[in-house]
Amino acid sequence: MGKPTGFMEFERQTVRDRSAEERVQDFDEFHIELDEDERRAQGARCMDCGVPFCQSSFGCPVDNLIPEWNDLVYHGRWEEAFERLMKTNNFPEYTGRVCPAPCESACVLAINEPAVTIKDNECAIIDRAYDNGLMTPRIPAVRTGKRVAVIGSGPAGLAAADQLNQAGHLVTVYERADRIGGLLMYGIPNMKLDKGLVQKRNDLMAAEGITFKPGVWVGRDLDPKELRTSFDAVIVATGATKPRDLPVPGRELSGIHFAMEFLTANTKQVLAHGSQSAGAGHNGNGDTGAGHNGNAGAGAGGRGSVGGHTGAHAKASLTAAEGVGREAPISARGRRVLVIGGGDTGNDCIGTAVRHGCSGLKNFELLARPAVSRTAEYPWPVYPRLFKSDYGHTEIETKHGSDPREFGIMTKEFLGDAQGRVRAARTVRVKWEKPPGDRPRPVEVPGSEEEWPVDLVLLALGFLGPEQELVEAMRLETDERTNIRAEFGRHETSVPGVFAAGDARRGQSLVVWAIKEGRLAAREVDRYLMGETQLP
Repeated sequence: MGKPTGFMEFERQTVRDRSAEERVQDFDEFHIELDEDERRAQGARCMDCGVPFCQSSFGCPVDNLIPEWNDLVYHGRWEEAFERLMKTNNFPEYTGRVCPAPCESACVLAINEPAVTIKDNECAIIDRAYDNGLMTPRIPAVRTGKRVAVIGSGPAGLAAADQLNQAGHLVTVYERADRIGGLLMYGIPNMKLDKGLVQKRNDLMAAEGITFKPGVWVGRDLDPKELRTSFDAVIVATGATKPRDLPVPGRELSGIHFAMEFLTANTKQVLAHGSQSAGAGHNGNGDTGAGHNGNAGAGAGGRGSVGGHTGAHAKASLTAAEGVGREAPISARGRRVLVIGGGDTGNDCIGTAVRHGCSGLKNFELLARPAVSRTAEYPWPVYPRLFKSDYGHTEIETKHGSDPREFGIMTKEFLGDAQGRVRAARTVRVKWEKPPGDRPRPVEVPGSEEEWPVDLVLLALGFLGPEQELVEAMRLETDERTNIRAEFGRHETSVPGVFAAGDARRGQSLVVWAIKEGRLAAREVDRYLMGETQLP
């Protein structure tokens, strides 16, 4: 806990943001960290609740020792807070930026007051650790000689690799993209998670002895059978990368893309125009690391391009609308954009499109508009579905004068022009009904048909599981949702010596759950190799 009466004395205060008008001009992170006294006051708000639900099954999946490091923040003992944080979380620099914070929904104070700023406190701890030189390579003193291959370099694969490397095993991570990081590198825009920070963390792991092999597609460039013979164990952490499609008339028209196509192309363009002064360099294991990064060498201190601590982020050489927005392979510049899907990915598409300089934007969500506070459907401490405005919603509303979201709307058809490009979307409004004993279902509202002019459509409808090419090549059993079948907590697949972790096993989920699964899979691999394990 923090100060016994802190929750009564101090109000919740989150990080400040650069104005929407300013930040849409670039792709830099835009959060500005609180000063020392402000942050310690936020740590003080952690109350003596008796049972900390924030680190229970309703809260933090990686079991962060939240009250302990909140107390250390309150007392200004930053190095101890850092050590306590790293006991449970391999990548707090990521979760402190992109996690939706189920810990705060489960905070006891949140029953009738604003929750403790757990996520912001976490991010402040790790950012200060980078600033103060605490994030240094931890090179294992002893090597076991056992070799482990990890397929996929997203948060699950990297967490597993980090744990196994610290246990003394020789770990090689294979990634089909040209840079290491998976979702962290290409699935999350730079303004939400700076790629210089991702690269800096990758470089630390490379210095610790992990071998990274980007640009290697296992199943195409490399026969998975070779991995089974060359390594003592294999972890499949390829993520749930099969996007959910929208099979309606006109889907084949030009100008309709999956969200990840748009976001990945944009990040590559941002990186291509960023500072190339310092790349990933050599990882000391005979292979190059993830290659040059647009913000490499930029440091991690501070949340954004202004304010923060002592670190500085390298700025992209092009502004958003005039640079990347004009040259990106999938550009929203000057276009009327339609984003279909209301989750985090949809919001990221909105934030990216407004930086490109779109002429207008609408965001369709099939579900009804959520409530603004908890309902009987979402009692404390479960994570609720609530109406809230994320950074992209705020930015497009500031830029164009209105909230872009339309709830309870179903896309029925896309219309094209003479050149085969999308020009409009036809929709119908829906209301949700729940027959007794059945699941809720959308029912079309008669006479609610509408036509929306669009030039660019981005499908952010979620994911259906892992791509099956590698799964089939390795002859791994799957469940009814096509995820790799492996018991949670054990993580061994139907093929002995092959383990699965993250979204490839559990389906689309959160970064923090991927880290949890990577850690659990690493523990079981260590047990498989050594007969016992001391990994947490």
